[in-house]
Amino acid sequence: MSSNALATTRAEVAPLLQRWYVLIVMCAVYAINIGARYVVTTVFEPIRLELKLSDAGAAFVTGVPLALFYVGCGLPIAWLADRSNRRNIVATSLILWSGFTVCCGLALSSLQFVLARIGVGVGEAGATPPSTSIVSDCFPAERRLMALSIFALGAPIGAWLGADTAGAVAQAYGWRAAFFALGVPGVLVGALVFLTIREPRRGRLDAVAAVGKASFSESLAFLWRQRAAFHVIMGSGVCSLWGWGLVWFTPTFLLRTYGLNVAQAGSLMGHIHLVGGVAATVVAAWLMSRPFMLDPRRSLWTLGWVTGCATVFSIIAYWTHSLWLARAMLWAYVPAIYFFIGPCMALVLNLAPSHMRSTFTAWSVLVGNVFNLVVAVQGVGILSDWFGGAHGADAASLRWALLLLAPTGFWATWHFFLGARTVVPEMKRAVGYGSA
Repeated sequence: MSSNALATTRAEVAPLLQRWYVLIVMCAVYAINIGARYVVTTVFEPIRLELKLSDAGAAFVTGVPLALFYVGCGLPIAWLADRSNRRNIVATSLILWSGFTVCCGLALSSLQFVLARIGVGVGEAGATPPSTSIVSDCFPAERRLMALSIFALGAPIGAWLGADTAGAVAQAYGWRAAFFALGVPGVLVGALVFLTIREPRRGRLDAVAAVGKASFSESLAFLWRQRAAFHVIMGSGVCSLWGWGLVWFTPTFLLRTYGLNVAQAGSLMGHIHLVGGVAATVVAAWLMSRPFMLDPRRSLWTLGWVTGCATVFSIIAYWTHSLWLARAMLWAYVPAIYFFIGPCMALVLNLAPSHMRSTFTAWSVLVGNVFNLVVAVQGVGILSDWFGGAHGADAASLRWALLLLAPTGFWATWHFFLGARTVVPEMKRAVGYGSA
């Protein structure tokens, strides 16, 4: 091989390796994000008992402050990410929320825990929108479904860390130690992002060239015209309401209903998150990269059918009184909450011009977090207390609250099918999908 040919080969390989390195690191950031958030689902009951809270009170302390400050900071940070260095935003946010995760383990009162969760919410607000925007500028439009599905592997890995690992640590050393185990590594990964990731040029792989910077009102107006984007964002948000809302209380449900301890419940859910979640995410990535799935309508039809079928399994999981059947149904439906993440992220990004992607992603994450952490978590807590009556929340009251939430998965299916009607022309308008 000539020296010129060798130099050309190296020049081609280097960007390829760089884009995959960026994808892997951003996946790790996402995993730490999910792990830091959902460690509270595993230790929800010990926290509730130590702080002497009702189900509704514990739901508020663990979920609502994070969600409200996440929402309040998410859109401004996303707007900033569309016009400044995204790498720096991701690294700073990661270090911030990891530090406050450690503070959760130091909290001695409900107020201190709320303040720590507020810090986690502010930090996490700067994670997903700029991370996905960076990944989208490393892969062309036709490969983003695959790339974002791989990025979404961070969700099951993070949930496993927040369930299995946190459960084992909490059982051995107490619930506070679980927050230390999830918080400290994030600071180190934040430094890695600062030192090893370079900011990619925006829109360099799109068929439609970037046209500068958009104002917040311009981004919102364009989003409103993209009806498919609206339905994808709503479908994704309702999946968070349904799937992640159920998962939030599932370890507590297993403790109360079947007498499992924290480590056993964490291990059961952790294995489902890791094995089932990774499998679902890999299948989604593989499926979405097939030539016959390049038509985005087929992606949305697939998401609709998967979510609809999984909703049936989720209803059975909380209806049955058999641990064996409940475990089987959890294995059947929990992986589905990972199947939609990567494809929905990629669809939202492909329905937005490069200079609006962080803002579009922020709206998607905003809707998902409000539905999940405010509506679902607080709603289930209130219903569980209400069904418990004067005796307080127990296994039966929590079961009925979860059974009322489970059918909402059909609502997400409806949005995915509606989005398929207009997704092709709207994707062409945003990124030149299908253009020569």
